[in-house]
Amino acid sequence: MRKKGAKPKRKIKIKWSSNFAYGVGLLVTDGCLSPDGRHITFVSKEIEQIENFMKAFDIKGIKIGITRSGYNESTAHRVQFGDVVFYRFLESIGLTPAKSKTIGEIDIPKKYLLDFLRGCFDGDGTFYSYWDPRWKSSFMFYSEFISASRKHISWIQNKLYRAIKIKGHVTNDRKGTTIQLKYAKKESLRLLRQLYSDKTGLCLKRKKLKIDNALAIVGEHL
Repeated sequence: MRKKGAKPKRKIKIKWSSNFAYGVGLLVTDGCLSPDGRHITFVSKEIEQIENFMKAFDIKGIKIGITRSGYNESTAHRVQFGDVVFYRFLESIGLTPAKSKTIGEIDIPKKYLLDFLRGCFDGDGTFYSYWDPRWKSSFMFYSEFISASRKHISWIQNKLYRAIKIKGHVTNDRKGTTIQLKYAKKESLRLLRQLYSDKTGLCLKRKKLKIDNALAIVGEHL
């Protein structure tokens, strides 16, 4: 029990950097703030994502657990820790408990916007490619940000237009549960080169390799 008047213990050093911003992006997508005002939880099916999360915030001495995640109750990795100061900081920049459908703007320093969005992209983003049957030798690819909050998707779209002048287009998924911000070929390439411009930046290597392999088909690269 903490003594009255004592300062709360801090596990996370709050200082903006490329890694820190990337970690916030992961939290926005796959993280959770407990209603108790203290605990932060991060869950991912990929151990590399968990390891990147811990590197982003320089987390040490916390055990990686196992939990059940998603509609099919598949196995996932889980990290949870208590840090009141960090929790309050996350609230101050726009995160809240039960944020999925209500999250909007996130207060990210302009310098680290793309690092933050790389974290969002690794968390709830997707990249896919295919040969378009309508035109011979036409190879298409798309990059997407996905969220249950239209406000958050609109904020990302506006931020990216101001930063790198790409518009994208917004759609709903077939079930109507999520909103997708999609960037097609030309804009997608511009987006991806910006997201991965820092060759030493944290990222999900599996996803980056998938993108590299697809871009090589049309003679492009990150």
